[in-house]
Amino acid sequence: MNGSYEMTAEQRVEWEGEVRSLYNGMVRIVMTPTWAKLIDFETTLPSAVEELVQQRAERQQQSGNGVQPDENS
Repeated sequence: MNGSYEMTAEQRVEWEGEVRSLYNGMVRIVMTPTWAKLIDFETTLPSAVEELVQQRAERQQQSGNGVQPDENS
Protein backbone atom coordinates (compact mmCIF):
# COMPACT_ATOMS: atom_id res chain seq x y z
CA MET A 1 0.00 0.00 0.00
CA ASN A 2 1.31 3.45 -0.85
CA GLY A 3 0.09 5.20 2.29
CA SER A 4 -3.22 6.37 0.86
CA TYR A 5 -6.69 4.85 0.89
CA GLU A 6 -9.81 5.80 -0.97
CA MET A 7 -13.42 4.69 -0.47
CA THR A 8 -16.17 4.53 -3.01
CA ALA A 9 -19.28 6.57 -2.27
CA GLU A 10 -21.09 3.35 -1.32
CA GLN A 11 -18.28 2.30 1.05
CA ARG A 12 -18.31 5.76 2.63
CA VAL A 13 -22.06 5.57 3.35
CA GLU A 14 -21.70 2.08 4.88
CA TRP A 15 -18.66 3.13 6.96
CA GLU A 16 -20.41 6.26 8.23
CA GLY A 17 -23.46 4.22 9.23
CA GLU A 18 -21.29 1.81 11.22
CA VAL A 19 -19.46 4.66 12.98
CA ARG A 20 -22.71 6.46 13.84
CA SER A 21 -24.13 3.23 15.31
CA LEU A 22 -21.33 3.23 17.91
CA TYR A 23 -22.52 6.44 19.58
CA ASN A 24 -25.74 7.84 21.02
CA GLY A 25 -24.77 11.27 19.66
CA MET A 26 -21.94 12.93 17.79
CA VAL A 27 -20.48 16.40 17.29
CA ARG A 28 -17.88 17.70 14.86
CA ILE A 29 -14.67 19.08 16.36
CA VAL A 30 -12.17 20.88 14.13
CA MET A 31 -8.57 21.34 15.22
CA THR A 32 -5.11 21.83 13.73
CA PRO A 33 -2.75 19.09 14.91
CA THR A 34 0.86 19.78 15.82
CA TRP A 35 1.81 16.10 15.35
CA ALA A 36 0.22 12.89 14.14
CA LYS A 37 0.55 9.16 14.79
CA LEU A 38 -0.49 6.44 12.35
CA ILE A 39 -2.50 3.56 13.83
CA ASP A 40 -2.73 0.47 11.63
CA PHE A 41 -6.38 -0.54 12.01
CA GLU A 42 -5.80 -3.64 9.89
CA THR A 43 -3.71 -5.19 12.68
CA THR A 44 -4.74 -3.24 15.80
CA LEU A 45 -8.16 -2.20 17.04
CA PRO A 46 -7.84 0.49 19.73
CA SER A 47 -9.33 -0.54 23.07
CA ALA A 48 -11.65 2.49 23.02
CA VAL A 49 -13.19 1.28 19.75
CA GLU A 50 -13.49 -2.27 21.11
CA GLU A 51 -15.35 -0.87 24.14
CA LEU A 52 -17.73 1.11 21.89
CA VAL A 53 -18.49 -1.99 19.80
CA GLN A 54 -19.23 -3.95 23.00
CA GLN A 55 -21.47 -1.18 24.35
CA ARG A 56 -23.38 -1.09 21.04
CA ALA A 57 -23.91 -4.86 21.21
CA GLU A 58 -25.23 -4.54 24.78
CA ARG A 59 -27.63 -1.74 23.74
CA GLN A 60 -28.91 -3.85 20.87
CA GLN A 61 -29.49 -6.82 23.17
CA GLN A 62 -31.31 -4.64 25.72
CA SER A 63 -33.53 -3.05 23.10
CA GLY A 64 -34.44 -6.45 21.70
CA ASN A 65 -34.20 -5.24 18.14
CA GLY A 66 -33.04 -8.62 16.89
CA VAL A 67 -29.83 -7.26 15.35
CA GLN A 68 -27.01 -9.58 16.21
CA PRO A 69 -23.53 -8.06 16.59
CA ASP A 70 -21.02 -9.14 13.98
CA GLU A 71 -18.56 -11.80 15.22
CA ASN A 72 -15.67 -9.53 14.23
CA SER A 73 -17.09 -6.54 16.11
